Amino acid sequence: MSSTTARTKRHWLRWVLALLLLVLALLGKGYWNATRDPIVHRATLTVKNWPDGAPPLKVLLLSDTHVAGPDMPPERLARIVAKLNRLKPDLVLIAGDLISEKRLSTRIYTPDQVTAPLHGFKARLGTVVALGNHDHWFDPKAIEAGLRKGGIRVLKNEAIERGPLVIGGVDDDFSGHDDVPATFAAMDALPTKPRVLVTHSPDIVPDVPSPVAAVFAGHTHCGQIVLPLYGPVTYVSRYRDRFGCGAINDKGQPVFVGAGLGTSVLPLRYGAHPDVWLVTLKP
Repeated sequence: MSSTTARTKRHWLRWVLALLLLVLALLGKGYWNATRDPIVHRATLTVKNWPDGAPPLKVLLLSDTHVAGPDMPPERLARIVAKLNRLKPDLVLIAGDLISEKRLSTRIYTPDQVTAPLHGFKARLGTVVALGNHDHWFDPKAIEAGLRKGGIRVLKNEAIERGPLVIGGVDDDFSGHDDVPATFAAMDALPTKPRVLVTHSPDIVPDVPSPVAAVFAGHTHCGQIVLPLYGPVTYVSRYRDRFGCGAINDKGQPVFVGAGLGTSVLPLRYGAHPDVWLVTLKP
């Protein structure tokens, strides 16, 4: 082999190694992003017809916990729950996708293992869940049973009264289990109080027949992988970025869409940090 050929091979080898290191660094950064503690976003909403004498109410929204290895084992979720309890929410709303069965998972957990960390919430008005598409695809009955063991209420196109609020839970739109009219009928049967909705996919918002104090949702992951110059790979929404992320005022309807805590498909995040919302409702 000539010296020129040897130098050329060494040159290309250095480039291949540099490219490999860059790819590994990018993957490592994406995994690190995905496993960081969630950002706590805060907002305040003034609500009409707030019951006389009722104090402001702190509502904690989280979604898309996607418990699975390697990025979201139950132990990590339990640590997050313990930290979120320090916010002292009055009510916890969980907008679905508690489980993950992504192909690159290093471990799939049982429904009891997935739901047990959520039993740790200590909100005085309890925890309410609307299931997501991954929950329906996996084993919704087992997941609901696991939640009930911790006193957590699952709403499937139903409504309940908690404190100064009527809470409607619209089942998952993405998997075709939603029924907005049934949810509003259930709310109509309860005392007249300010209303909120919790649901997995925000795509139900255009179907809401009359405004509520707030809609709390997840599903989009705020894109999960947001590329420079291109933007999010997908919001998994037929409305694209209309309900993509964060605090939204959609034609007068307040909507909060969380980025979620876990991941889907790949255990990576870029430009879409895990988050929760702490929304104070007041007269």
